[in-house]
Amino acid sequence: MRILVLAVLAFILSGCSPNKPPRIADFRSLGELRVATRLDAISYRMDEDGRPSGFEHDLLERLGADLGVPVRFVVYPDATRALDAVLNGEAHLAAAGLGLNDRFPLKWSAPLREVDYVLVSRSDAPEVDKEGELAGRAITVRRGALSADTVEQIQKRVPNLTMHLQAKVDDQTLLAQLAEGKHDLVATDRVHFALAAQLYPALTVAYDLPLKSYIAWALPLEPNDPLASEVQIFLDEARESALLSRIADRYFGHVRRLDEADISTFFSRIQERLPALRPHFHDAQARTGIDWRYLAALAYQESHWDPYAISPTGVRGLMMLTADTADRLGVSDRLDARQSILGGARYFSMLKEQLPDEIEDPDRQWLATAAYNLGMGHLNGARAIARGMGRDNASWWDMKAVLPLLSRPQYAARLKAGAARGGEAVIMTENIRNFYDILVRLEPAYEPALTPPKLRLSQRP
Repeated sequence: MRILVLAVLAFILSGCSPNKPPRIADFRSLGELRVATRLDAISYRMDEDGRPSGFEHDLLERLGADLGVPVRFVVYPDATRALDAVLNGEAHLAAAGLGLNDRFPLKWSAPLREVDYVLVSRSDAPEVDKEGELAGRAITVRRGALSADTVEQIQKRVPNLTMHLQAKVDDQTLLAQLAEGKHDLVATDRVHFALAAQLYPALTVAYDLPLKSYIAWALPLEPNDPLASEVQIFLDEARESALLSRIADRYFGHVRRLDEADISTFFSRIQERLPALRPHFHDAQARTGIDWRYLAALAYQESHWDPYAISPTGVRGLMMLTADTADRLGVSDRLDARQSILGGARYFSMLKEQLPDEIEDPDRQWLATAAYNLGMGHLNGARAIARGMGRDNASWWDMKAVLPLLSRPQYAARLKAGAARGGEAVIMTENIRNFYDILVRLEPAYEPALTPPKLRLSQRP
């Protein structure tokens, strides 16, 4: 970290050179908001279809819409280069999962989210109960990470503790390498750890670093900068309207739901049971247009991919269909894996179609998932309750706070269908989001060579 600070200061001193390049024009004159970023699983990433997404990406797109200009993201190798881009006048701001650090000569936005930092190891590594037990260990840190400074300070107190700075690499790559045995300890934050633990359940938090900070955007130190004031207004409104919370929930609000045993069991089922079922899920996607991996995640939550699963309430089969639903969908044998998958996929697609047009994905998909568990009647009742409470009933983030109320007598009395276990529907949906995330990272997308016409789904009279 000292090297990084010295490099930044050296750059500032070099600004006195007569050959200093001109700074970028302001965003209104340029006609775009230019953002320096880096690839990161949470902040800015490229999805498998080649489109960018991420917590900060989505937030900045909303900022650009408010400003009336498009946002151009310029990807740099690491956080250090993204900060340099702002100092060099190449970008209007840096948004790269940056921990707020007042040691840099930059203007920082209001916090986007709070982060706490940890050391991660494999579960078979020696435990670390106190700082002194780090003696003789090696900690790997991403170059530009705020935790590097904290590790440097610990080095001064603990003998034989070494630190390795890694450039041009993201946290998820370091954690994957840790799982492969290439590192001893990796410094990261809890959200990145939770995301990596979805794929590598043997990873564990070895030690809590004495560091808490905030993710923020870095802007140049310029007096009367109009962008800085616009960013402040935008973030104040985003916090007040819960936009920050909704976007955060979209990307990492669910990632801490599963424990090591849940993930290990899921991996075993992927190897043992999914291969025989994959063609049926592919066919279900071709017929409904719904990603086969989401249908597979839904099926796993329902039955652990057991075609002969039966519940005490009478639902049965791989997609846990009721007798009435199976009859309506033309499923003659609920214990036949193919019939169950195709029928369950049609039913889920039907639920999505029944939701109002103003509900957009991914909220539409998550609300339909809750309806798969509760029934559309109960979901509509919950949406009416949410509307009466002044909450956004088209937002999963709002609805998952309302659904558990359906089991309370004062709310159940308002429902035509009576009380419901809305809390269970929330847990089910959040679990499915996790299982889907894992499948997306492990299983390729399916692209049918010739897609059959989508079925027109309607209920039988």
